[in-house]
Amino acid sequence: MSIRVALHHRTEYLFDRSVALSPHQIRLRPAPHTRTPVHEYSLKVEPADHFLNWQQDPFGNFVARYVFPEKTRKMVIDVGLVVEMVTINPFDFFVEEYANQFPFSYPKQLHKELKPYFEVTESGPRLCDWLASVSREPMQIVDFLVALNQRLQSEIGYVIRMEPGVQTCEETLDLTRGSCRDSAWLLVQILRHLGLAARFVSGYLVQLTSDQESLDGPSGPQQDFTDLHAWAEVYVPGAGWIGLDPTSGLFAGEGHIPLACTPDYVSAAAVSGAVDQSEVEFKFVNQVTRIHEDPRVTLPYSDEQWAAVMALGERIDAELNDDDVRLTMGGEPTFVSIDDMDGAEWNTAALGEHKRGRAEVLLRRLWQRFAPGGVLHHGQGKWYPGEPLPRWALSCLWREDGQPVWRDGVLLADPTSRGGADASDAQSFARRLAGRLGVPANNIEPGFEDVLYYLWKEGTLPENLDVLDSRLEDKLERARLRRLFERGLDQVVGYALPLGWEHEGERWVSSPWTFRRGHMFLLPGDSPMGLRLPLDALIWERPELRQPVDQLDPFAPRRALPGAGDVSARYTQWKEGLPPDSLRAHGLSEQGLADAEQSGRYFVRTAMAFEPRDGNLHVFLPPISDAAHWLNLIGHIEETARELGLAIVLEGYPAPHDPRLKRFSVTPDPGVIEVNIHPAHSWPEMVQNTEILYEEARLSRLGTEKFMLDGRHTGTGGGNHVTLGGPSPADSPILRNPQVLGSLLRYWQNHPALSYLFSGMFIGPTSQAPRVDEARDDSLYELNIALHQLPPGEVPAPWLVDRVLRNLLVDMTGNTHRAEFCIDKLYSPDSAAGRLGLVEFRAFEMPPHARMAMVQGLLLRALVARFWQQPYAQEPVPWGTELHDRFMLPHYVQRDMRDVVSDLQRWGYPVQGDWFDPFVEFRFPRYGTINVDDIEMELRFAIEPWHVLGEEVTAQGTARFVDSSVERLQVKVRGMTDTRHVVTCNGRRVPLRCTGERGEFVAGVRYKAWDPPSGLHPTIPVHAPLVFDMVDTWSQRSLGGCTYHVSHPGGRTYETLPVNAYEAESRRLTRFWSFGHSIGEMHIPTETPQCEHPYTLDLRFSSPNRGAER
Repeated sequence: MSIRVALHHRTEYLFDRSVALSPHQIRLRPAPHTRTPVHEYSLKVEPADHFLNWQQDPFGNFVARYVFPEKTRKMVIDVGLVVEMVTINPFDFFVEEYANQFPFSYPKQLHKELKPYFEVTESGPRLCDWLASVSREPMQIVDFLVALNQRLQSEIGYVIRMEPGVQTCEETLDLTRGSCRDSAWLLVQILRHLGLAARFVSGYLVQLTSDQESLDGPSGPQQDFTDLHAWAEVYVPGAGWIGLDPTSGLFAGEGHIPLACTPDYVSAAAVSGAVDQSEVEFKFVNQVTRIHEDPRVTLPYSDEQWAAVMALGERIDAELNDDDVRLTMGGEPTFVSIDDMDGAEWNTAALGEHKRGRAEVLLRRLWQRFAPGGVLHHGQGKWYPGEPLPRWALSCLWREDGQPVWRDGVLLADPTSRGGADASDAQSFARRLAGRLGVPANNIEPGFEDVLYYLWKEGTLPENLDVLDSRLEDKLERARLRRLFERGLDQVVGYALPLGWEHEGERWVSSPWTFRRGHMFLLPGDSPMGLRLPLDALIWERPELRQPVDQLDPFAPRRALPGAGDVSARYTQWKEGLPPDSLRAHGLSEQGLADAEQSGRYFVRTAMAFEPRDGNLHVFLPPISDAAHWLNLIGHIEETARELGLAIVLEGYPAPHDPRLKRFSVTPDPGVIEVNIHPAHSWPEMVQNTEILYEEARLSRLGTEKFMLDGRHTGTGGGNHVTLGGPSPADSPILRNPQVLGSLLRYWQNHPALSYLFSGMFIGPTSQAPRVDEARDDSLYELNIALHQLPPGEVPAPWLVDRVLRNLLVDMTGNTHRAEFCIDKLYSPDSAAGRLGLVEFRAFEMPPHARMAMVQGLLLRALVARFWQQPYAQEPVPWGTELHDRFMLPHYVQRDMRDVVSDLQRWGYPVQGDWFDPFVEFRFPRYGTINVDDIEMELRFAIEPWHVLGEEVTAQGTARFVDSSVERLQVKVRGMTDTRHVVTCNGRRVPLRCTGERGEFVAGVRYKAWDPPSGLHPTIPVHAPLVFDMVDTWSQRSLGGCTYHVSHPGGRTYETLPVNAYEAESRRLTRFWSFGHSIGEMHIPTETPQCEHPYTLDLRFSSPNRGAER
């Protein structure tokens, strides 16, 4: 994903008279060792009547020597460069063992060869004082150079100085400022004084504006910039010359293009020569222009492209409204920390030390953007087998009508910050709230830890350990016991208020709880008090007589929600014209007697809990089935908090599902934080939601990019599941018109690119979201039968589409959740929470940019709009093994996406094919390209399904590992004559296929990249590195080739993941060599392509059909 730029450097000398010019030496050609790829170079000099000789000085720099036979009044030097700004990692080098630590000594011969670069020419008092402050204690050489360079940058200010020449080191240190050449020369002298070989460098500096502003430190220039620059280079044995830029404090990277590197700054002058005495006017121009930009994830679309996307989105919205489709779209984007790429919590673990804190920051930022009048809820999330603790779920809820749910955000405490609440505050809050709810305050019950249990637990410890001993093996148990015993087992944990809603009386009711042991002893554990209530110890009742706690059916009629001021008005206003003796007519309920046994029809088994924890008062909400009742309770809680001046944390059971109550949630998943974003009803709302989410996540130090050790870009790894539904379950277009889902299924099956272009790394029949036809031909057959059972048009039977497809949209084990099209929440017969009218697209990986996510959404909206009007009726295609052969290659994925784009254009939606180019670059990064004569050969990443291995017994139990040791890449060749040329990989013929364009061929190569401890084929050796040859069969020789390394070719073993996309790209580029072809005669035997995988050469498979040499 490189950027190609054109540099224009023009210098003019205008003389006041005709002058003679002596021979001039111009050093404005990139030096031979420049690492930035230079595609074009041009040097034009006026007067045009001159003689030119290209030379190299004693240090290998290019020098243009111009001789001017005639006098002139003007001299112009024009330099043009076209360079590719590929990412270069300035720290990608090795150091000889003896030079690994500073100080070190150069070997005698090397010191002799570097003698000019040790010359010390300045030793003034200020320089000596500065050097005296440099520590000579042993230190890693890289760390030493970084510290030295950054110190100089911080102490010497940068100024633009137009005077010729270079300041002395004394002048620069005395003024504490200087130009780039002054700082560079000072650094050269400092390095030489410290015994390091150093040289002065003049060159071009190219700085491009960043696609995103930096969260830490400066973001770089506001506009693209280039100029002549100067820096220093130090010679470190093993690494060679390393560029240090004391002006910026950075190591030299791709933006530093050296022109001349010399021991003395005098020899590095850009122009040297003499003229007759005259007055001179000096002009110069330095410009940089971007001439080509690969689509990249940080800036995927131009302004023109995005304007077209937005216009199409508005047009599709109009169609959806005209057709009364009532489509809403939500999703579950995932994010990872930008500060900790290697932590388990951001790779494999669901919970971790910092994940909750990051989630809380994101929750509160989104709260302010989406729902200033909303309320925050901290609940318990899922609890999976094998995880020691349940996950948490942070939610924000607000009303769709705009009325506030919670007025004063100050009354919602941050649970990650310690407060000052204690048990007395909890008791006061509980009693005040009971009074407001009209239930007996005497029913409030204090809760205690179970002393008998913890005494028994203490008795099971070894005799020489106590409960505070850090040698206890279980970390969680050790922390729990320490916390409990330090607090004291006789202390009140919190207070419980039995509370429920009586539908007949339309009021809150309560019951007194009594226990055989006299007190309420909580169940042992770490969960909130409300989840540890000893409900089994309450009085026994027959099940049919117990308090009903039912979920409200999503399709049932709903009562009106209370107004925002109903709770406060109930206590401050008296309605005129109503009987004064009727409290209920005025919205009031009579306070029960303090010694009342029970205030409702049923014995109340649900309860609120009030628990001080970490200095914050946590209020636990009971299960409530009606949103109106829930809002009523929240209003009372806020009024109580305001009266007492206590900030609280709401936790407990989540709010009931109600389309009038909007919400988003932030939850943990293995390696990521997942945001369940609220559905958008229109295209502008969807754009706004997505942009806000990405922006606030980034400001919360959460990103959308994750990288593998070798630099491969993988997204977050947690997916970006997209949900389709309606404003309410009854409005869902999927339930109202079953052909919409049927058409989407048919279209996705016909176009595998829709599955693989947007997917994550792990695909295939055992993945988290397999296609229905992956390795399951019988399922495709049954699905085709089922699709014919879906009735046309709108039908008044919402259960029909679920019943027809529920048993087919599953994975190989029958899991309905792990499917590409998940209908768990469409119209499930299991519970009301599963009848939400939603279809979830689970195969989508997290796009790294918000606009890429919106283009995904636009594609879905266009297809829904089309299929609502005209169902898609094409029969499923039995792709068979082509899915994991042909459609693993980026060329065929792109070709299939072109068909999708053509369909949309034919249907009247002007979608452009280049809108999906950023997805191709993200999903299939280019490894490298070479040109052999007129033939171009390109290598790109290709998809490889991961195989799930058999069960193995581990220390944690039985596990099934994934074999990711097999990889695949694509070879694409242009300009090849197929009757003459053959491409080989490690000496084997690649089964190239013509793409339909003359001279263009493509194929895939599968190979074993590394040798895992447990793998599918443990006896097959690793095939890397891969050597590709362009073989001329007429001469039986390789015309040229390239080498692809799976790991660093120098044997470097990375210990950490890439910190950003720049380091990741540099790791990828390091593994590709544009050289390394086979030497000598090559005899290539013919090889019959495999029948099941004709598009791919599998190096693991030794074909018995390898025939005679061609």
